[in-house]
Amino acid sequence: MAGKRPTLMDVAEAAGVSRALVSIVMRNAPGASEATRARVLEAAGNLGYRPDSRARLLRSSRTRLLGVTFSTAQAFHAEIVEAAYAGAAHRGYDIALSAVTGDRPESQAVESLLDLGCEALIMISPALGQDELERCSARLPVVSLLRDDVGPTVDSVSSDDLQGIRLAVDHLVSQGHRRIVHVHGGTAVSGSRRREAFVQEMESRGLEARVVQGGATEEDGMRAGQALLDELPTAVLAFNDRCALGIRESFRAAGLRVPEDVSLMGYDDSQFARLSYVQLTSVSQDAPLLARAAVDRAIDRLEGAATPTHAVRTPHVVLRRTTGPAPAQ
Repeated sequence: MAGKRPTLMDVAEAAGVSRALVSIVMRNAPGASEATRARVLEAAGNLGYRPDSRARLLRSSRTRLLGVTFSTAQAFHAEIVEAAYAGAAHRGYDIALSAVTGDRPESQAVESLLDLGCEALIMISPALGQDELERCSARLPVVSLLRDDVGPTVDSVSSDDLQGIRLAVDHLVSQGHRRIVHVHGGTAVSGSRRREAFVQEMESRGLEARVVQGGATEEDGMRAGQALLDELPTAVLAFNDRCALGIRESFRAAGLRVPEDVSLMGYDDSQFARLSYVQLTSVSQDAPLLARAAVDRAIDRLEGAATPTHAVRTPHVVLRRTTGPAPAQ
């Protein structure tokens, strides 16, 4: 049978039963004795038989597939995807992924999921405009994850960026820092909101709100870190963890110690932040919680919830080794 996918009939012949009985066993339906089930499953295992899920979906009016769009450039998205799989499986659904890359726009990622027969979409940090998102939501339920300015017909699950920045600034000020810089996220989703929140928080404390050009990658962080060397602050709050890692590397190359010479905070509490040799203080958005909430919302819409909702989760600061007291002046 090399090169040929085993069929139900192959299993039936190997087990010495009818094809219909094999079908009953594979569907875990009543009608077969325990001995027969054991014999059929043993034959299927020996043959390497696996049910053809594509054929099953074609016969069904439901695919029970949730489509997820994500960016390959964002490691944090991978953590959300991992948690989404578990949340979907818990409710009897599966996940289909479609990546957004430099050569593959978000609109194409969405169309691919629609072609697969996905019943709802979860879009992580969507960049599409409100009009485009609303057109998608007219075809099937759409949940925006990490972005909430998506219009009235699209569900959203997001983290409170204003509160996240407030908590970060609170922590740094409590450590005696007054010269704090924010390296912003450029055009990244949430970049503008976090920048505005930082300015608001610093000004409310009577402190200078210094913001420098940044971005979402390590390379952006390295450039920002080099730009900070001429007028070094006592603390830096980066747009995300990847940007913070780039800043940390530029400081290391310049002979600066973190946190003795300058404290550094990231945002997302990603796997990068938790690495033993990094131990980055970061604002946690709790990826598993956000993912489960988005999956639940998509399924709730499919199973009868009629009105879109906008859920906002509260982040928290995870303290590690990259922040400490402000150096003596």
